[in-house]
Amino acid sequence: MITDELIARCARKDARAQYELYRALYGTMMAICSRYEKNLSDAKDRMNQGFLKILENIGNRGNDVPFEPWARRILINTVIDGFRKEQRRKEHEQVGVDQTMDSNPGINEYLQQMEAEALTALMQRLPGMSRQVFNLFAIDGYGHAEIASMLGISEGTSKWHVSTARAQLQRALQEGWKRSSVNIAIR
Repeated sequence: MITDELIARCARKDARAQYELYRALYGTMMAICSRYEKNLSDAKDRMNQGFLKILENIGNRGNDVPFEPWARRILINTVIDGFRKEQRRKEHEQVGVDQTMDSNPGINEYLQQMEAEALTALMQRLPGMSRQVFNLFAIDGYGHAEIASMLGISEGTSKWHVSTARAQLQRALQEGWKRSSVNIAIR
């Protein structure tokens, strides 16, 4: 449990308190990083980078700011910064994306039955920028203006990435739903 006393000990650089805070935040931090990164190793790297930033800035947090949303924001910004660095490194690569949208009423039922790991695997199949924007918009609740500002893109580009990600996820879900329907019919 994260208490004001634990946070104060972390601000004083108490190693035991820092470890206790790490354990308390681990599940939340890994869930966030896993949604954004392609593999577990990268997710752990980003999580550790974000946690270090949290520890470095814990003394600067105002007492009126709730700790967990503050820490979550730092972690998301760390992931975005890492993504920006990676984008600059891969600047010359362009990924084309098919924008066709399919719909099927059974998709929602299939999505409700999916395990979280399966959804994460689907999300990881999205192109990097579309995955980032979709996570920020659909899962973390940021608006297109905020996303545009954070990632240095236009609001229209943010909307395009969300639309593209939705279309790709719908296709993947529809394919999975069709396969599960065939398996049910065969049994």
